Amino acid sequence: MMRKNDYRKLALMGTLMIVLLAFQNYTGREKETFPEVRFITETSVPLNLTDFDPNELDAKQWEHLGFSEKQVATLLNYKKIVGGQFSSKAQFKKCYAVSPEKFAELESYLLLPETPKDNSSGKFKNYEKKEIIVSRKFNPDGFSAADWIKIGFSEKQAEAILKYKNYLGGSFASKEKFKECFIISSENYSKLEPYILLPSKTPDYFKNSTKNYAVKSNIQYRNFDPNTTDLEGWKALGFSERQAQTIVNYRDRNLGGSFKTPEDLQKCFVISTEKFQELKPYIKLNSDLNKKKEARQETDFSKMDLNSITFKQLMEFGLDERSAGSILGFRKKLGGFVNKQQIMDTYNIDKEIVQKLISTCQLNTSNVAKYSLTDAPEEWLNSHPYFKYSADKIIFYRTSNFDDAKIWKMLKLKPEYETRMKLYVK
Repeated sequence: MMRKNDYRKLALMGTLMIVLLAFQNYTGREKETFPEVRFITETSVPLNLTDFDPNELDAKQWEHLGFSEKQVATLLNYKKIVGGQFSSKAQFKKCYAVSPEKFAELESYLLLPETPKDNSSGKFKNYEKKEIIVSRKFNPDGFSAADWIKIGFSEKQAEAILKYKNYLGGSFASKEKFKECFIISSENYSKLEPYILLPSKTPDYFKNSTKNYAVKSNIQYRNFDPNTTDLEGWKALGFSERQAQTIVNYRDRNLGGSFKTPEDLQKCFVISTEKFQELKPYIKLNSDLNKKKEARQETDFSKMDLNSITFKQLMEFGLDERSAGSILGFRKKLGGFVNKQQIMDTYNIDKEIVQKLISTCQLNTSNVAKYSLTDAPEEWLNSHPYFKYSADKIIFYRTSNFDDAKIWKMLKLKPEYETRMKLYVK
């Protein structure tokens, strides 16, 4: 009898051991860990950023958008998890590698619906990937927008390619430079490469910098007045269209419409020292015209408030339309700037000119709305760039907590996010 009971005890103990091991194995599993992500705070958006479908980008193109290698790995992994492609902006925003700031930067360029839609939706159908088809050799320098569209690129992509060519000075110069165009994926480049009539390597004389005029030519210089020279006139002097436009903008916006001395011309950053020395003997300024322009009444920017400055005044100071629009758009969303650094952090601006602007102008913050977390209007929380990503939590927590300190603690925000939000908390 004792021997039978011993067997039963041993069997019971063995069963318990198996159950305990199985339970320990189940509860001890480590959750899958994602690569550590270090969010980028400074924008590195490519010069010709335009509308794009994130489902078409490869790893290199994500890096061109400012993501690190680890972030790119996380993005591509997340894309696989959600079924192989992003179905909406809302889904893309949820990716761990996309910070709120980065999403705000890219949101308006994403060729995705705001929320998931049926694949039969007419609008989203237009974003489907087109096949690139080319059957003969060609020189991309001679292609128009219509030519790029004809071989399979979208209208937006064609515009971006032409902008990139202009940025290079009007010529791709080599297959190497052509490949660097952000909008051309590795897959599409491999299809185009055998047909491109360009050298493989970039010539030594070619430098991708707007500070150097592209390819030197034998220009027959004549006397000219830089204050009356138009876009075509500057191009005739050997500048690319992009450089010519920069010179005209610099004269009309930064200098109030006229160069006072030849040396003022040299200060324009697209004119190299060598090029200025070539031009200098032929520069003939009309002093009477300068006196008339100097007599015009202009804005005294030292007395101007950055929270009330207008689009027209920003253009007068020297900013282009995109920079001026970005500053005013961001100011409107914030309800006003609280410090000047916020203006420098605005996306798509000419930082050199904006730095000069904030050094010149004043900043009056007396009319900027500020609230406590417990009394901030829901509409304000949901629309403010600094609060909208935490708005739901704030609204929920304050239903049972009436102390801002407790709510801040419950939000568990990154220090930099909390510091930024507190700029608008009274």
